Amino acid sequence: MENFPEFVANHLFLFSLLVAISSLLIWNLFGNVMSGISQVIPMEATRLINHENAVMLDLRSENNFKEGHILNAINIPGDKLSERQNELQKYKERHVILYCNNGTESTRASRVLRHNGFDKIHCLKGGLQAWRNASLPLARDHSNE
Repeated sequence: MENFPEFVANHLFLFSLLVAISSLLIWNLFGNVMSGISQVIPMEATRLINHENAVMLDLRSENNFKEGHILNAINIPGDKLSERQNELQKYKERHVILYCNNGTESTRASRVLRHNGFDKIHCLKGGLQAWRNASLPLARDHSNE
């Protein structure tokens, strides 16, 4: 242990990289928890839908939504969320579960909704891919076929 300061001094660049990568890893693992964003697994999402009347918000594109989505989900693409938030105001007191393809975009969108007064925001951990992996059903939009 007495050689540690000497090691750091001799390998300052590598030690700096270690600290930076470690910090990013910790932020990736715990950043959502520290910011108050709840992540739910598919089974917890189905419990919220069935027992708490939760609303599912699909952040994917309209074409992806038509190919398959969670039953009764509302489709507002993530890039249009800010301009279409008024459509969600009636759900402000309910649990809202956001999902995208893999869970990355829903985290960003949840911060936008939380900033605008939504308190019961959750993200589907792993997105629609996790829903599919859990063998849960999807609905399809057949209106344009």
